[in-house]
Amino acid sequence: MRFLFGLVVLLFPLWVNAQDPRLALQYYSDGEFEKASALYQSLYQKFPESESYFTNLLSCMEALGKTEESEALVKKELARRPKDSYLYIVYGKMLAKRGEAGKSEKQYKYALDNLPADVISIHRVANVFIEQSEYDLAIATYEKGEKLMKGQFHFTYNLADLYRRKGETMTMLKYYVDGLEDGSINSMSLQNVLAAYLEPDKHKDLQALLYEKLESKPDFIPVIEILQWTFIQSKDFLNALRQGKALDKRTGENGSRVMYIANIAANEGDYKTAIDGYDYVKNLGQSGGYYLEAYRQLLISRRKQIVEQNNYTATDLKALESDYQQFSNEYNGSRLAAPIMIEFAELEARYLNNVDKAIEILLSIVKNPVIEPHTKAMAKLDLADYYLIQGERWESTLLYSQVDKDFQEDQLGELARFKNARLSYFAGDFSWAQEQFDILKQATTRLISNDAIDMSVFILDNLNQDTLGLALSDYAQTELKVFQNKYDEAMVMLDSILSEYKENSLLDDVLYLQANILNKQKKTDLAIQKYNQIIENHKEEIRADNAIFELAKIYDYQLAQKEKAMSLYEKLFLDYSGSVLAIEARQRFRKLRGDAVQ
Repeated sequence: MRFLFGLVVLLFPLWVNAQDPRLALQYYSDGEFEKASALYQSLYQKFPESESYFTNLLSCMEALGKTEESEALVKKELARRPKDSYLYIVYGKMLAKRGEAGKSEKQYKYALDNLPADVISIHRVANVFIEQSEYDLAIATYEKGEKLMKGQFHFTYNLADLYRRKGETMTMLKYYVDGLEDGSINSMSLQNVLAAYLEPDKHKDLQALLYEKLESKPDFIPVIEILQWTFIQSKDFLNALRQGKALDKRTGENGSRVMYIANIAANEGDYKTAIDGYDYVKNLGQSGGYYLEAYRQLLISRRKQIVEQNNYTATDLKALESDYQQFSNEYNGSRLAAPIMIEFAELEARYLNNVDKAIEILLSIVKNPVIEPHTKAMAKLDLADYYLIQGERWESTLLYSQVDKDFQEDQLGELARFKNARLSYFAGDFSWAQEQFDILKQATTRLISNDAIDMSVFILDNLNQDTLGLALSDYAQTELKVFQNKYDEAMVMLDSILSEYKENSLLDDVLYLQANILNKQKKTDLAIQKYNQIIENHKEEIRADNAIFELAKIYDYQLAQKEKAMSLYEKLFLDYSGSVLAIEARQRFRKLRGDAVQ
């Protein structure tokens, strides 16, 4: 027992000493600076080489307002470490707080004069200046550091960041470009920084610096990568693609970079550039790795240019048909090719009026045992549509019902139910059709839900004014004619509705359907007149927002009058904010305005 007691007596001072740093830090953290100061004073005397004890002791003294003691402590440490730049800055900060600017600047000069050729020390000094928002001194620190390190280490990124903080954009950009050259900055990191801090209107300035750098180093890949990035951010996809192709040839990337740019262009609706990019990758050949995907996306983009933008000629249609046929010859029967073949059938049925060929294509998919059920169901839905074009209503409803049964909990099932309800609408069974449309308002797919809402409101609105539904029945028959591509017959029927039902609420719907037909027939000026009639004379009716949207698309895609298109998109989401088209109009408005690419 005596032995244990003696051992405790001997070890107790060591245990107390071990607790001092922890206890001091606890007092310091709790703001009990008097107690912390006493402990740190003791620790500093025992371990004068400890930077943390000195720093915390100084902080305690300053917190307690012990100005003279603080200065004495710093001077004592300076006498011990006269070459330590950090200490001169500490002393300079202390003098600056007392309003002695001249003496403070003198200490800062001593700090720079004593700056060692050591990366950690250089960063440490610069960071203290940055904390004080003394950016010019931090810049001077890094500039001297560059000279001291003699090319062994670069502070280009740090200098660029400091000029960013100062708001000197051109100098910032110059250092960033220099950083690419000296290797202290990589292109991917720089893209992230520029995305966060560079204003869009400064992209041209950056491009000028990049081109200047390329004059002396025309094959320098990091600079070309940043140049490509600036074009993408500016939505100049054509020039971005040009740079992407150049890099692809230099680096042998087998089209991966070009595919990336083409995908962005396609997502932004620049199908012309996307087509150019996909065509480039496709032409690299099947050994490239991206051949099939580029081929698929090439056809998809060409199709979207036609379907979404209504911007095409008869020559475009025949060229696309030729491309689809070539694809069919290479991949027909392949499971991966089936979605493209479904689109091929759509081109034949909807745009080339070759319904028999479309049905033949789809039947080959439906009967192919290697095609997965989901794709086969998509083919069945389109096949039903084309049977309806040929007037075979029962074949259509049979196929719709098959897909509905097989995919009850799937979006395909919802689409099948919508198409079956529309079939009843065409046949004049409005009560059952509206009941189904009301159910489909809750569809998981926004497009189906929006269309169901549109149809339900349309039927209800017209039956309220014409309980017998005579005008609505004629109008539904006319819509069937449009669905069947019988545009001339539909126009005659619409004129008949206007003359026979002059006081009916269908007037705006008739004008809207006429405008759509004229637009499909490429009678653009006449279509614009019809849409404007609705906007000006039927602004409270249900087709007003649709008319604005379709008119905006004409100015956007077919006439390339972007300002006019933007004003119409803006009118739609501001004046008709409850419209199902408002979100899409806002998104397109932002793209045209040039909001940054994500």
